[in-house]
Amino acid sequence: MTDTYAFRYMREEDIDQVLEVEHASFTLPWSREAFYNEIHNNKFAVYIVLEHEERIIGYCGVWIVVDEAHVTNVAILPAYRGRKLGEAMMRKLMSVSREMGAKRMTLEVRVSNYIAQSLYRKMGFQNGGIRKNYYSDNLEDALVMWVNL
Repeated sequence: MTDTYAFRYMREEDIDQVLEVEHASFTLPWSREAFYNEIHNNKFAVYIVLEHEERIIGYCGVWIVVDEAHVTNVAILPAYRGRKLGEAMMRKLMSVSREMGAKRMTLEVRVSNYIAQSLYRKMGFQNGGIRKNYYSDNLEDALVMWVNL
Protein backbone atom coordinates (compact mmCIF):
# COMPACT_ATOMS: atom_id res chain seq x y z
CA MET A 1 0.00 0.00 0.00
CA THR A 2 1.35 3.43 -0.86
CA ASP A 3 1.38 6.47 1.35
CA THR A 4 -1.66 7.86 -0.48
CA TYR A 5 -3.85 5.48 1.55
CA ALA A 6 -4.53 6.16 5.21
CA PHE A 7 -6.54 4.54 8.01
CA ARG A 8 -8.25 6.46 10.79
CA TYR A 9 -11.17 6.09 13.15
CA MET A 10 -14.58 6.98 11.73
CA ARG A 11 -16.16 10.27 12.80
CA GLU A 12 -19.71 11.55 12.50
CA GLU A 13 -18.77 13.81 9.59
CA ASP A 14 -17.68 10.69 7.65
CA ILE A 15 -21.16 9.17 7.53
CA ASP A 16 -22.13 10.60 4.12
CA GLN A 17 -19.06 9.13 2.44
CA VAL A 18 -19.39 5.86 4.35
CA LEU A 19 -22.99 5.62 3.12
CA GLU A 20 -21.70 5.89 -0.47
CA VAL A 21 -19.45 2.87 0.15
CA GLU A 22 -22.29 1.07 1.95
CA HIS A 23 -24.81 1.58 -0.86
CA ALA A 24 -22.27 0.51 -3.50
CA SER A 25 -21.49 -2.67 -1.55
CA PHE A 26 -24.65 -4.12 0.00
CA THR A 27 -28.18 -5.01 -1.10
CA LEU A 28 -29.52 -4.01 2.32
CA PRO A 29 -27.37 -1.03 3.30
CA TRP A 30 -27.29 0.36 6.80
CA SER A 31 -28.97 3.71 7.42
CA ARG A 32 -27.44 7.01 8.50
CA GLU A 33 -29.04 6.47 11.92
CA ALA A 34 -27.41 3.07 12.27
CA PHE A 35 -23.93 4.52 11.71
CA TYR A 36 -24.67 7.48 13.97
CA ASN A 37 -25.73 5.10 16.74
CA GLU A 38 -22.67 2.91 16.24
CA ILE A 39 -20.37 5.94 16.59
CA HIS A 40 -22.14 7.66 19.48
CA ASN A 41 -24.13 5.07 21.42
CA ASN A 42 -22.48 1.66 21.05
CA LYS A 43 -19.67 1.44 23.58
CA PHE A 44 -18.51 -1.83 21.99
CA ALA A 45 -18.19 -0.46 18.45
CA VAL A 46 -15.01 0.58 16.65
CA TYR A 47 -15.10 1.76 13.03
CA ILE A 48 -12.16 2.51 10.76
CA VAL A 49 -12.19 4.30 7.41
CA LEU A 50 -9.71 3.95 4.58
CA GLU A 51 -8.95 7.19 2.73
CA HIS A 52 -7.36 7.81 -0.64
CA GLU A 53 -6.65 11.41 -1.60
CA GLU A 54 -8.98 12.68 1.17
CA ARG A 55 -11.89 10.50 0.00
CA ILE A 56 -13.24 7.57 1.98
CA ILE A 57 -12.99 4.51 -0.24
CA GLY A 58 -13.61 1.82 2.38
CA TYR A 59 -14.55 1.20 5.96
CA CYS A 60 -14.87 -1.63 8.44
CA GLY A 61 -16.31 -2.09 11.88
CA VAL A 62 -16.11 -4.39 14.83
CA TRP A 63 -17.81 -4.84 18.19
CA ILE A 64 -15.34 -5.74 20.92
CA VAL A 65 -17.09 -7.50 23.79
CA VAL A 66 -14.81 -8.65 26.58
CA ASP A 67 -12.13 -10.57 24.63
CA GLU A 68 -14.03 -11.26 21.39
CA ALA A 69 -14.19 -9.05 18.31
CA HIS A 70 -17.24 -9.44 16.07
CA VAL A 71 -16.80 -7.91 12.62
CA THR A 72 -19.92 -5.97 11.63
CA ASN A 73 -19.01 -4.55 8.20
CA VAL A 74 -16.21 -4.60 5.65
CA ALA A 75 -16.67 -2.64 2.42
CA ILE A 76 -14.58 -1.06 -0.35
CA LEU A 77 -15.84 1.03 -3.25
CA PRO A 78 -16.06 -1.19 -6.36
CA ALA A 79 -13.48 0.89 -8.27
CA TYR A 80 -10.86 0.10 -5.58
CA ARG A 81 -11.45 -3.64 -5.23
CA GLY A 82 -8.81 -6.13 -6.32
CA ARG A 83 -5.92 -4.04 -4.94
CA LYS A 84 -5.51 -5.89 -1.62
CA LEU A 85 -7.08 -2.95 0.23
CA GLY A 86 -9.69 -5.20 1.87
CA GLU A 87 -6.89 -7.34 3.23
CA ALA A 88 -5.05 -4.27 4.52
CA MET A 89 -8.24 -3.03 6.15
CA MET A 90 -8.88 -6.39 7.82
CA ARG A 91 -5.29 -6.54 9.09
CA LYS A 92 -5.73 -3.06 10.58
CA LEU A 93 -9.01 -4.12 12.20
CA MET A 94 -7.35 -7.23 13.63
CA SER A 95 -4.48 -5.14 15.00
CA VAL A 96 -6.82 -2.59 16.61
CA SER A 97 -8.92 -5.41 18.09
CA ARG A 98 -5.81 -7.04 19.60
CA GLU A 99 -4.73 -3.69 21.06
CA MET A 100 -8.17 -3.38 22.68
CA GLY A 101 -7.86 -6.79 24.33
CA ALA A 102 -9.60 -9.12 21.89
CA LYS A 103 -8.19 -12.62 21.71
CA ARG A 104 -10.52 -13.98 18.99
CA MET A 105 -12.37 -12.49 16.05
CA THR A 106 -15.50 -13.72 14.32
CA LEU A 107 -17.58 -12.73 11.32
CA GLU A 108 -20.39 -13.91 9.09
CA VAL A 109 -20.02 -14.07 5.32
CA ARG A 110 -22.51 -15.12 2.65
CA VAL A 111 -22.01 -18.76 1.69
CA SER A 112 -21.88 -17.58 -1.95
CA ASN A 113 -19.17 -14.96 -1.33
CA TYR A 114 -16.16 -17.09 -2.22
CA ILE A 115 -13.87 -14.08 -2.77
CA ALA A 116 -14.37 -12.84 0.80
CA GLN A 117 -14.11 -16.35 2.21
CA SER A 118 -10.80 -16.82 0.41
CA LEU A 119 -9.45 -13.58 1.88
CA TYR A 120 -10.54 -14.54 5.39
CA ARG A 121 -8.98 -18.00 5.09
CA LYS A 122 -5.74 -16.40 3.88
CA MET A 123 -5.80 -14.36 7.10
CA GLY A 124 -6.22 -17.47 9.25
CA PHE A 125 -9.99 -17.58 9.71
CA GLN A 126 -11.53 -21.04 9.94
CA ASN A 127 -15.10 -22.20 9.44
CA GLY A 128 -17.14 -22.27 12.63
CA GLY A 129 -20.63 -23.13 11.46
CA ILE A 130 -23.61 -22.01 9.41
CA ARG A 131 -26.34 -19.53 10.33
CA LYS A 132 -29.38 -20.64 8.33
CA ASN A 133 -31.37 -17.95 6.48
CA TYR A 134 -29.14 -15.23 7.98
CA TYR A 135 -29.47 -12.61 5.23
CA SER A 136 -32.95 -11.12 5.11
CA ASP A 137 -32.77 -9.96 1.47
CA ASN A 138 -32.72 -13.50 0.07
CA LEU A 139 -32.55 -15.78 3.14
CA GLU A 140 -29.05 -16.91 2.17
CA ASP A 141 -27.10 -18.78 4.82
CA ALA A 142 -24.06 -17.22 6.47
CA LEU A 143 -20.80 -19.00 7.08
CA VAL A 144 -19.47 -18.15 10.55
CA MET A 145 -15.69 -17.87 10.64
CA TRP A 146 -13.26 -17.48 13.56
CA VAL A 147 -9.59 -16.63 14.05
CA ASN A 148 -7.37 -16.40 17.11
CA LEU A 149 -5.73 -13.00 17.33
